[in-house]
Amino acid sequence: MRYYEDIEIGETNEYGEYHVTKEEIIEFAEQYDPQPFHVDEDAAEESAFGELVASGWHTAAMCMRMLVDGPIEERASMGARGVDELRWKQPVKPGDILSIRTEILDKRVSESDPRRGYVDSRLEGVTHNDDVVISWIGLGMIALRNPNDA
Repeated sequence: MRYYEDIEIGETNEYGEYHVTKEEIIEFAEQYDPQPFHVDEDAAEESAFGELVASGWHTAAMCMRMLVDGPIEERASMGARGVDELRWKQPVKPGDILSIRTEILDKRVSESDPRRGYVDSRLEGVTHNDDVVISWIGLGMIALRNPNDA
């Protein structure tokens, strides 16, 4: 388990391998974002994308899954305060293989609760071609191993 004290500003890591399928794109979009270019291949061909693409929210969810299975699983995570600067950079298409890259940007101990630290990190979702498709800054909360030493 990695605690606040174990995390260094500037630390970078890569995680995951998520295979995106047409079926999953349509299933997610039908439930949460039923715009034509996410649910109908013919309509998608006539859209600005020219083909079926994943919802940006689906892209975020796929990256979140890799984040939970990667660094969050390894850390004494206490959740998050939110995200800043969420950007969809390029569409995700069936057949893409996604992974994530993370970089620790900042950390500080909470003034209101010295048992937790705030760790801000940049996440980029990238395809197998190294195209950045999504980015955000996660505002994580991580338990301190030794809160009395902070």
